[in-house]
Amino acid sequence: MAWIQVVHEEQAQGRLREFYDKVVENRGKVANIFKVHSLNPDAMKAHMDLYLTIMYGSSGLSRAQREMIAVAVSAANECEYCIVHHSAALSRYVRDGAFVKQLSLDYTNAPLSSKDRVMLGYAVKLTKNMTDVGEEDVQNLRDAGFADEEILSITLVVSYFNFVNRIVEGLGVKLEQEGGGGYKY
Repeated sequence: MAWIQVVHEEQAQGRLREFYDKVVENRGKVANIFKVHSLNPDAMKAHMDLYLTIMYGSSGLSRAQREMIAVAVSAANECEYCIVHHSAALSRYVRDGAFVKQLSLDYTNAPLSSKDRVMLGYAVKLTKNMTDVGEEDVQNLRDAGFADEEILSITLVVSYFNFVNRIVEGLGVKLEQEGGGGYKY
């Protein structure tokens, strides 16, 4: 499951049990990315709260756009765990397996709107070359039609997935047997 000790659901007690139950209520089941936090339930709760706020909270970005960013960032970081999970999530919104597959391989060859192409270009640039990002990149997003609130949302999603990709890769979090399926997206 991971390279560190993990408390599984059937062994959880107290606050950890409460948090696991909350994750099941919100997501349908507990993904390994949350189980890896089991030694620090407060971090698990904070992570879940951040995830729900960024991915499901009020935003000018659609759920599909947020999941496209998740897939593109995870692909740029070669994080198979998150590519699988968020490709499954994206499939719920776009219902085009070929598109999702291409996005996970190389977003530049995916059939994207010009607006979404600019969004993903920014997302990948911020992921791979963050010190090269400048005010002109934000202006490019504005020129593509994004409002500042949406630019903030894009940046939060990009940053969140860079954070999560590093937890997965840094702790050896393994993909669940059923992959990215069976979750509430």
